Amino acid sequence: MSTTLTPLTTADAETLVAAARRAARAAGVAVSVTVLDAGGHLLAFLRDDSAVLISGETSTRKAYTALQLSAPTADLVDLVKPDGPFHTLTTALDRPLLFIAGGVPIHRDGKLVGAIGLGGGAPEQDHSFATAALTELAR
Repeated sequence: MSTTLTPLTTADAETLVAAARRAARAAGVAVSVTVLDAGGHLLAFLRDDSAVLISGETSTRKAYTALQLSAPTADLVDLVKPDGPFHTLTTALDRPLLFIAGGVPIHRDGKLVGAIGLGGGAPEQDHSFATAALTELAR
């Protein structure tokens, strides 16, 4: 029996953005939020008016990194340190990856369907905002 995988939709992306922003606002942090589909295409992006400008770029790179490696960027930080097994990965590809917490892959039925990235807070905050958004989507 085959099952049909439901892709990440624009409505899902809007839910993720809204939930991430609620979590960030509750912490008093202005953020940028990026949601990518399984192909790495932009589904949603929002930068709070007072978020630092670079947060837009970092949120997008975190989402892309989480998507490409199918892992939270928080779990990858040690792998790219000078003695880590992926230490050259940060510069090996045409599109730069960003190994800072705040990017989280999105799975449905065990399959990768997209990723969310947050920028603007401390890395641990960005990660918590992203995971809060995933919790909201799962409801």
